[in-house]
Amino acid sequence: MNDTGWNFADLWEAIATQLPDALCQQQGSREIDWSTFNRRANGIATRLLSGPGAGEQDKVAQYLYNCPEYLESVFAAFKAGFAVVNTNYRYAADELVYLWDNGDVTAVVFHATFTEQIEAIRDRVPRITTWLWVDDGHGTCPDWATPYETAAATGTDDNVEGSWGRSGDHLLLLYTGGTTGMPKGVMWRQDDLFGVLDANNRKRMPPEQDLDAATTRLTQAGPRNMPSAPLMHGTGLFNAISNLMIGGSITTMQGRSFSPEEFLDTVQTYGINSTSIVGDAFAKPILRALDAEPGHWDISSLRVIVSSGVMWSKETKDGLLRHNPRLIMVDALGSSEAIGMATNTTTSESSGDTARFELGPNTRVVTDDGRDVAPGSDELGRVAIRGRTPIGYYKDEAKSAMTFVVIDGDRYSIPGDYATVDHDGTVVLMGRGSQCINTGGEKVYPEEVEEVLKLHPSVADAAVIGVPDEKWGEAITALVELVPGATLDQAALRDHVKSRLAAYKAPKRVLDIGTVGRAANGKLDYKALAVLARDSS
Repeated sequence: MNDTGWNFADLWEAIATQLPDALCQQQGSREIDWSTFNRRANGIATRLLSGPGAGEQDKVAQYLYNCPEYLESVFAAFKAGFAVVNTNYRYAADELVYLWDNGDVTAVVFHATFTEQIEAIRDRVPRITTWLWVDDGHGTCPDWATPYETAAATGTDDNVEGSWGRSGDHLLLLYTGGTTGMPKGVMWRQDDLFGVLDANNRKRMPPEQDLDAATTRLTQAGPRNMPSAPLMHGTGLFNAISNLMIGGSITTMQGRSFSPEEFLDTVQTYGINSTSIVGDAFAKPILRALDAEPGHWDISSLRVIVSSGVMWSKETKDGLLRHNPRLIMVDALGSSEAIGMATNTTTSESSGDTARFELGPNTRVVTDDGRDVAPGSDELGRVAIRGRTPIGYYKDEAKSAMTFVVIDGDRYSIPGDYATVDHDGTVVLMGRGSQCINTGGEKVYPEEVEEVLKLHPSVADAAVIGVPDEKWGEAITALVELVPGATLDQAALRDHVKSRLAAYKAPKRVLDIGTVGRAANGKLDYKALAVLARDSS
């Protein structure tokens, strides 16, 4: 036990005692109850602690697709008093080396399919001495790794921890690529992460760790959650952790790329109650599948859809409500550096417009010199949140000082989301400043143009780029992914944008590129798209 705040390992061990037979994780035919979750994590924690020179807050990387082993190994690392480092499974060799070196990683849990990639770089990451191989049907375990299942099977009901114990100060490192520069490790204290996630619960926990209070509220198994986004990103991981905090279960899909049909099959088969997605990149395909086969899927069990990271259009939400009027759809403005900045909730009784948010109690919109943006002024500011925030970026004091600042004596996280404030206090999100386009002296944020383009019936997805231009400085260029069977009509799309936004925000050119290549976390690779747009000019 510890007296420095909430620690997830302490909490989940208490839940395993309270609800030993309740479902904890599921993937296909695999079902893992809470007691088994705890036992297996004890086995993995023992293996981690046996590594050469193991010490408090050693770093464990999850190089995994969505699977039960992901959260199980996170639990094991927390038991051991280690920190975790998420790993983007799309990274190439140099990116992996940078991430694991920058994160001081000493242990990696990896799917067998990544064995070849790891073998090519093992000599470049000598700090890593523990490799846990997760069998996924791709080859055999190499002699330099330990079969994950072998280690998990050694676990018992005796809980494992390092000689240094556990602490609410122990970290979860969430590496975020952002839009510029190398990935940065956002340092979340477990106590702070617990507090900010617990803020959404009706029955709040006390500020100091009280396991009796936590288990008293658990009279039965909690809700069934399915992260549709990858667990390697904050949207999926934080929603999964939040559900485990209340004794719920996590179901992961078996496919390794998002399939709306598998999503709907899984919701229906297992009675999923909540899910996390990343805006229209997930929601639009789900809606198209439902519209194509009305009545094929029963999604009545699904009550809550939470989206974070990418704007989610009102039209798509309205479409989903046609198939399940009981849905509560939450558009959360947040990031790896700031959870719960603002929300937009849509139900059958209340409608939320795209990119319009109600600020949270600890959130404000400030100018670069620290003033609050006046409602109705049309002044642009950055969204800032105080309270339980990360303590900085791992090993990067300069970037930490730019994002985590003190205003009026309070420490704020300001990730860079620009917004205006309407007369009624509603925040209108404009996008990240790093992608702002300066065209003819006017500033245009790509996200607002992208969202309008995606409302056109011919457009499945869109990206907007500023291309160097002699006349305009930067010419707005749209790269669109058309719906199957549609043909590009540049004039119609420009007119469509002009009907909803100022004329100067309409793209000068529109290109059909087949796919915008949106990543699993819903983000766009603006650098690569900019090269494509410039090469096409």
